[in-house]
Amino acid sequence: MLRWISALLLIFMSHHSLALDIQADTLYPRVEFDTSLGKIVVELDRTRAPITVDNFLTHVVKGEYDNTIFHRVISDFVVQGGGLTPKYEELPDGKPIVNESGNGLTNSMGTIAMARENEPHSATRQFYFNVADNTKLDPSKRRWGYAVFGEVIEGKTVLEAMAVVETGTNTKLNWPDVPVTPIILKKAKLLPKQ
Repeated sequence: MLRWISALLLIFMSHHSLALDIQADTLYPRVEFDTSLGKIVVELDRTRAPITVDNFLTHVVKGEYDNTIFHRVISDFVVQGGGLTPKYEELPDGKPIVNESGNGLTNSMGTIAMARENEPHSATRQFYFNVADNTKLDPSKRRWGYAVFGEVIEGKTVLEAMAVVETGTNTKLNWPDVPVTPIILKKAKLLPKQ
C-alpha cells in the first residue's frame, strides 16, 4: 500500500512539475520581448481574450518564440512575427484557436493581435503589432476580425523603429515585406506578477 501511494505521489509531483506556469490567475500578465532593436513590454488582457492569452503565453513559457524573426513589416500597418527562424524556416503551427475578435479591443496603434489565414478560426502562433489604427482588421456585422489581446506598455519607440526598416521580397520564401536585415526576437519572457 505504501509503495502504491508513493508511486501515485511521484506521478502527481512529476505531472505538477511539468505544468506550465502561464499565470492563469493573473488578469493582465506582461511579456517582455528582447529584440535586436531593443525591448518591448506588452500587457495582455485575459479578461477579454482568455483563450488567445493562454495560447500565446504557452508559446512564450515554452520558449517557442525565442530566436525567431519578425518576417513581415509594412510601415503604417503591421509588424508580424512568431513563426519563422532566422534561417527563414517555418515553425510548426500547432492547433488553431477560437477567434476572440469582437471582444471590445480594437486593432489600434500599439496593440498586439493574432495573425491568421482567411479562415476566421485559424490563428495558431503568429502574432502582429499594429503600427497604425487598423480598423479594417476589426470585426463587423459581416466579417470576423483579427483578435487583439494586449497592448504595448513599454518600448513604443522600438516598435516604431521596426515599422520603418528596409524591406523587400525574400527569395527563399518568395514573400514581400520581409526585412532586409532580419529583426530577431531573441527572447520572449513572461514577467513576474505585479
